[in-house]
Amino acid sequence: MICTALAFPLRPSAWARLALASVLALLVGGNTMTQISNFDDAPAGMPPVGWILTMTGRGEPKWTVEAEPSAPSKPNVLKQSGQATFPLAIKSDTAIRDGFVEVKFKAVAGSADRAAGIIWRASDADNYYVVRANALEDNVVLYKTIGGVRTSLDIVGRKGGYGISTPVSSGQWHALRCDFAGSRFKVTYDGQPLFEVEDATLTNAGMIGLWTKADSVTMFDDLAYGGIK
Repeated sequence: MICTALAFPLRPSAWARLALASVLALLVGGNTMTQISNFDDAPAGMPPVGWILTMTGRGEPKWTVEAEPSAPSKPNVLKQSGQATFPLAIKSDTAIRDGFVEVKFKAVAGSADRAAGIIWRASDADNYYVVRANALEDNVVLYKTIGGVRTSLDIVGRKGGYGISTPVSSGQWHALRCDFAGSRFKVTYDGQPLFEVEDATLTNAGMIGLWTKADSVTMFDDLAYGGIK
């Protein structure tokens, strides 16, 4: 007997969607090589080893490991307290095409911005994807940065708009995650799936890392990341 799925072949686009769904299912199902950086082995007051501490644009970012009593995994966090267009901390020994990145963050201060983000597929400080949460705007937005120019990306199933509105409280720890496979990116915030984006601009494996904006003072802890086995 021929099953219905074979009797009525799917169009190529439908096969592509099914293949993508399968890959995302593998990611969410934990079929990844997970690594965690919690900054607890680094001396407080110093920049972390193995990171490229830089920026997109201009300014003077300041990334330091600091002791923090409220850290999800004590004693230390990575803190950004300088000012730049987009401060970046890039994990220099990573090269992931399909996988995930997740971090816990606390937005502490900032009058122009109060943001925390994660980046992936970064080739350098001017080319990467980033999803960020902003405590002044109460939203989460996904962008691509190409040649140092940042552009927000449309959410799958919706044209226009600017990310998703959701409470991002200052002074509290939150979790931000992105699963990425092919041209599809799934954003999760505080454990809840938030939205998906599709974009095929950056397709090669790249580095992962952390991001803030302007005068944001932000703490990060328990950075987890990994690629498909």
